[in-house]
Amino acid sequence: MSKSLFLEKKRVIELVPRAPFNFDATMHKPDHFPSADNEWKPGIRWQTMLWQKVPLGLKFEKRGTIDEPRISLSIWSRDELSRGFLDNLTDEINYRYNLQLDLNKFNRRFKDDPQLGAVINRWKGMRPMNYSSLYEYLIIAIVLQNATVRRSVNMMQALFENYGTLLLYNGKELYCFWEPKVINRATEQELRDLKIGYRAKSIKRVTEAIVRGGINEFELRKKSKEEQRKALLGLYGIGPASVGYILFDVFHHMDELNYISPWKQKIYSKLFFDTEPDEPVSTDRLLEFFKERFGKYRMLAVHYIWEDLFWKRKNGAIEWLEKLIRL
Repeated sequence: MSKSLFLEKKRVIELVPRAPFNFDATMHKPDHFPSADNEWKPGIRWQTMLWQKVPLGLKFEKRGTIDEPRISLSIWSRDELSRGFLDNLTDEINYRYNLQLDLNKFNRRFKDDPQLGAVINRWKGMRPMNYSSLYEYLIIAIVLQNATVRRSVNMMQALFENYGTLLLYNGKELYCFWEPKVINRATEQELRDLKIGYRAKSIKRVTEAIVRGGINEFELRKKSKEEQRKALLGLYGIGPASVGYILFDVFHHMDELNYISPWKQKIYSKLFFDTEPDEPVSTDRLLEFFKERFGKYRMLAVHYIWEDLFWKRKNGAIEWLEKLIRL
């Protein structure tokens, strides 16, 4: 079972994202399934983070404006943190959260697009964000495979409760991810007992690859996109859909859109061609459409329109979409 840890040491630093920056549209993604490692309300995101084997409680607070953005980042820990640790942590957060992404060329190019232009205007400064390490993202990708959102939520919660650490800070109780070696020590049967099914084998094999150094996130960041793709596809249980998400979210390739899952095919067909989800446009036609219309920004463009849809859902049910989500 997981342990609890009270974090009493606190440091505050300032982050300066590249303008424009939309805090809430970046820090909260309504399409993400609920997870016990974070909480959000307008202007604030709480997020746990395991960095250099140190469990941290983070609190991001909006400061400034879209055109002159600032973020106040409070960091809770059990022990005092060194200046070097904080500097490395700041660099990592800038990278993961895409805080220095330059959106100006994208905004100028598509400001008059009949569909995307209005979305950019609504969410000016939104960027894709990844709060996880590569290993953590891989685990999330595995629990999302072939499962309803509700089932994915339950599987992730079971993993947190059995292998994570419950962090208490700033009046919150949020789980923090485990070190890979923790899962590496567990047996496949122990994982299966958590009712995660065949995914237990995938989680074990991916964890082993990380622990043994067969795949290293920081080395992969230096590689080309195709080298990254090859390395990721070499992991047991990780297919082209998961790899596509990772190349976009984790490694920041804004043109990475080469595979569309059947679920997204239905939603994209409705969004871009207004066809009924049960009669979707072919994936080949969708991919060609995105390439021709959005070019090297195709995944970023689709991200904007996708997030816009889920923000609308957050503010009111969308009947055709509800049937596809089944939370």
